Amino acid sequence: MFPGLTTKVSESILTIDVLGVLSPKTDYVRIESTATSTAIATIVPPYGGFSGALFVHNSSGGNVTTVTTGNVLTAVTIGSNALVVFIYSKTLNKYVVGALA
Repeated sequence: MFPGLTTKVSESILTIDVLGVLSPKTDYVRIESTATSTAIATIVPPYGGFSGALFVHNSSGGNVTTVTTGNVLTAVTIGSNALVVFIYSKTLNKYVVGALA
């Protein structure tokens, strides 16, 4: 996503794999199923070595959690139909999770 006069957000639907890895190729990811896993441990940065934002929308009907065993800085629970912003910090080599209300 590049700020400017026109900003477009690309969208995809993903599933968390059995190892807790999320491999986004877009800015906005919707998780529809938690059949293989309900925990996100690692998010593969799609930015080619740069920092960037990732919007994760949990539409699975259940909770999705993040754990700190990979490259996610803070453990949080993402409720059903909630959207959370993750910012990848190149200097930390981690995703920083936006605040949850």
